[in-house]
This record gives sequence, structure tokens and C-alpha cells, in this order.
Amino acid sequence: MTTEAVYLDYNASAPLRPEARTAMIAALEVDGNASSVHRCGRDARAVVEAAREEVAALVGAKPAEVIFTSGATESNNWFAAAGWDTVMLAPIEHDSLYAPVRNRAGKVIEFSVGKDGVADVSEVAGLTLLSNAELGCAAVSLQMANNETGACQPVAETAAFAREHGFFVHTDAVQAAGRLPINLAHLGVDALSLSAHKIGGPKGIGALVLRDGATLPSFVTGGGQERRRRAGTENVAAIAGFGAAARASTRDLATMSKIAALRDALEDGIKGVTPNTEIIAKDAPRLANTSCFVCAGKRAETLLIKLDLEGVAVSSGAACSSGKVGVSRALEAMALAPELAQSALRISIGHATTREDITLFLKAWKGIHRSDQIAA
Repeated sequence: MTTEAVYLDYNASAPLRPEARTAMIAALEVDGNASSVHRCGRDARAVVEAAREEVAALVGAKPAEVIFTSGATESNNWFAAAGWDTVMLAPIEHDSLYAPVRNRAGKVIEFSVGKDGVADVSEVAGLTLLSNAELGCAAVSLQMANNETGACQPVAETAAFAREHGFFVHTDAVQAAGRLPINLAHLGVDALSLSAHKIGGPKGIGALVLRDGATLPSFVTGGGQERRRRAGTENVAAIAGFGAAARASTRDLATMSKIAALRDALEDGIKGVTPNTEIIAKDAPRLANTSCFVCAGKRAETLLIKLDLEGVAVSSGAACSSGKVGVSRALEAMALAPELAQSALRISIGHATTREDITLFLKAWKGIHRSDQIAA
């Protein structure tokens, strides 16, 4: 068993960036409530507004368009709860959006996903031809990049079709933020969800970025915070950490080619040890940091345990609930055979990943499969 800790699960939660930790510690020294008019309150408000500017810059938005929430789960639920007559989405969406949409009243239309993990934008175009009487007040949601496969989705193209026909357009940009250049206006969406801990900020803070002129009914009510759009005293320290992480992530966009080179070296090394490995969504536009792969005849949970014993943290491509592992909805949508989907692993890297981390993973991977061959 190795003593080194190798963390390769950034899509679940990225390690806290030093800049975010420093900003949070400094913000904890600010005593005031950001809604108070005295000097201490103004000091807290200044921290919040500086962070709002950094988060806005990360996604090419105006600061006034950024509404702080408790995380992307709240942001996604806020969109889902807006009283739409019809919501159109793909089955690859994260559960924090898919579940509230499917549980709501009203019509839900799912468009299909190709074997490369990319949603079929032509179906969205076809749906826009339906009459307003059939759809009523309608919205479309399509994530920017899939959390399991890394496959990037045609959000701008989808928004162009949908907005032309008066549909509200939302995107879950959680995995794309800090990994892809984002510009709210260029995307053409009305709303965009973010989560700080995916980019090296603290857990429990996120944002809904709501395009100037677009409206949603308030989801959390009771106070006048966030321009009366989201009630509740602002978590100043967490917001400060979010802002610092957003600033660092904006800077690190220039290093994505290095991240992609590490991912490619990882995938080449895996294939060298286990040639029958299949890289999921390899031919689609992918996030530079994400690799999802399957090994015929292996079980994901077994591989996860063996890697964990070697000090390597990765994720399964399967959805875990109450201790049971089931086939991922995203992989099912891609028509991946169940026996392959049950072997899916996801590796996701980021700002602190080194070539040594990749080497240590491959060493563990080789050792696990050598042991399996000896046992066989």
C-alpha cells in the first residue's frame, strides 16, 4: 500500500485553493452584516461586491447578474421550480436538475443523446416548431459539460433555437466553469448555475447568473438580500472564497493545454496497461480535465476500493445511492452496454495535479491488474 495521497476527483470537489483560504480567513475578521448601513456592514458589503465582480468575470457576465446561492443544487432547483408548463432537457443532466424537473407538475420532454455523449441539438430545433398551445410557458435546460464523461454540449446552438421561439434557456455550467471560456451573452442563455467548490472554492456557496432582463420567481424569500431575489444573510467568508477561486480559475484558463496533456498521458498509460479499456466520449469535444473509461469484465466498485487502498481517489461512472451501485443514467443514455457501464471509472484533474500524480496512479493501476492476473 502506498503512503502518497493522490487526489484525482476534481469533478466531485476540487481541493481548496490557497487564494480562497486566504480570502476566507480575512473575511472572517469582518464583523458586520452586509445588509447593515454602518461602517462594519459596509466593510462586509465591500467583500461581497468584490467577489461578485470576480464571479461575473469568470463567466463574462455583469456583476449585477450574479445572485449568490448555497450552491448549484439550489440554483438548479430555483430554475426547475419556476412554474414552467413544459421543460425540455437531456437525460445526462445532473440529478440536482434532473430530479426536480422530473418531479414537478407539467410536461417534461427529453431529447436524445448520441453515443458520443452529446445531446442532439436538432431535436431541440424540432421542438421549437411545436405550437405555444402545446408547450405553454416553456424552458430548455442543457448542461455545458457532463460531470461524468466531460462531453461538452451544444449550449449556444440550443439557445439560438430556443430563444428565437421565446423559450427560457438555462445551463448548468458547474463543470465547465474554470475549464472552458464562458461568456453569458455569447452563450445566449437566460440563466446559468455555478458552484464554488468545483473550482477550488469553499463548499456551500454558488450562484445563479440571471441575464439582465430575464426574471425568475424568488425561490428563497423573507428578506431583501441579493436585490430581493434571494433572501438570507450573505455568507461573507464563503462568498469571499468563491470570488478568490473564480479569479484564480479565470487566470488558469490559460493552462488548460497542460491539463489536457496530463489527461492524455493518463489515458495512454491506462491503455498501455489494459489495452481493452474504452475511453468514453473520446471523439466528442471534452473537458481537458476529465477521463471516463470502462474495462470489460471489471466492476467499478472493486476497482475503486483497490485504488483507495493504494491511496488514489477517483470516482465511479455509476450512480451510488444507499450503498448500492447502479448504472449511470448518462451512460445509459449513450446506449453503453450495462456490463460495460458497471465498470466505468472517472478521473478528473485540476490546478494542483502533477505529472507525479499521474505516474503514481499508473503505478497503482498496473499493480492492481498484475495482482488480478496472478489471482486468475
